[in-house]
Amino acid sequence: MTATASDTDPTGFSRPATYREVFAVPEFRPLFGTFLLSTAGDELARVALTVLVYQRTNSPLLSALTFAISHFPWLIGGPLLSTLADRLPRHRVLIATDTARAALLALMAVPGMPLPVLLGLLLLVSLCAPPFESARSALMADVLDGERYALATSLTTVTLQVAQVAGFLVGGALVAVDPSLALGIDAATFAISALWLSARLERRPAPGQTTGSLWRDTAEGLRFIRGTRRMLAIIAVLWVAALFGNAWEGVAVPLAAQLGGGSMAVGVLLAANPAGVVVGGLLLGRLVPRDRRERLVAPLVLLSLVPLLAGGLVVSLVGGSWSSFSTLLALLFLSGLGSSWLIPLNISFVQATPAAFRGRAFGVAVSGLYGVQGLGALAAGLAAEGVAPSSVLALCGGVGMIAVAPALLAYRRTQGTSAGIDTEGAPGA
Repeated sequence: MTATASDTDPTGFSRPATYREVFAVPEFRPLFGTFLLSTAGDELARVALTVLVYQRTNSPLLSALTFAISHFPWLIGGPLLSTLADRLPRHRVLIATDTARAALLALMAVPGMPLPVLLGLLLLVSLCAPPFESARSALMADVLDGERYALATSLTTVTLQVAQVAGFLVGGALVAVDPSLALGIDAATFAISALWLSARLERRPAPGQTTGSLWRDTAEGLRFIRGTRRMLAIIAVLWVAALFGNAWEGVAVPLAAQLGGGSMAVGVLLAANPAGVVVGGLLLGRLVPRDRRERLVAPLVLLSLVPLLAGGLVVSLVGGSWSSFSTLLALLFLSGLGSSWLIPLNISFVQATPAAFRGRAFGVAVSGLYGVQGLGALAAGLAAEGVAPSSVLALCGGVGMIAVAPALLAYRRTQGTSAGIDTEGAPGA
């Protein structure tokens, strides 16, 4: 990547960017602010719905299905819908999808809505996520370059975790009052996001030469990824590590019940891991030189999984008590420190992706990410029907370390390789 003037010190050596330089980019501010708003609202609503379903049905499987249902549209239609981020002006994609989600969530907030209708509306809301996230991620790489993008990626990841912590904690408290209030707040966050993006984003034309059909453009993006060993290795690490690292969230409600906690304990358990990512992301973004970040991916992935195994064993052996609950919280926080592997992996992904393919590449990667998270949560819930939730947590960590090893080896072997096509103008080309 060619360093810009702001990325180079007076002696000519590359230096880290500062937060002031990142926020000085006008379009980054609405992209960052709306991301914070909508993420917090989403997590708040997800906790509310998950606890509500468990309270009505007392079924770990149905509770996990509710947690997972928002991920399934990525798996089903993510690669196709994310192609819109390369076919249409990206600012229009962002505004339209946020407007649609605000309207749908306002319907979900109507008191007394039957559970099947709520879950159906949640599915429609989730269908807006693939084009939105692909457009937002691609636009981030369009408006930021060099170390600005690296620091912005770290900051966005940290923000995601902070928003999740806030959403989980507030959601756990609000569900005892009124789940409809949580859904109404989520609708408001999307409405504010749509207005902010409409007022502050620059109007750009569509980025790609996408004159064929939607299916053909989608197939081109898939062929690009399939034909690039580096991209395959990056995506393999992303999917496998996320599958086992996040699956236990699908049994967070019964796990809290095993520990003797209520709805507030669910929010605290779910918040511990993102809190660790906040600390890890800040350390990576500001203190670790960029030539060392990539080498930390493998040890950080393992650090994210080992505490899950240890935490599951502790709860299984000690049982439900304050000491086991606090020990599990500490281990989940440690797992979150390791989960900051997403930051250097994201930077490697952008460096390997040409600008014209960026929306589709992000779409495929994130589609698989949400898909495996949804399947993992569902599998964890199914397993919890037969074994204790703490045993499911231990299995996520133990099996995950074995499963991710081949992907990490492939990632190490492809370091320094490129996409193998014309990447002129792409970050890292």
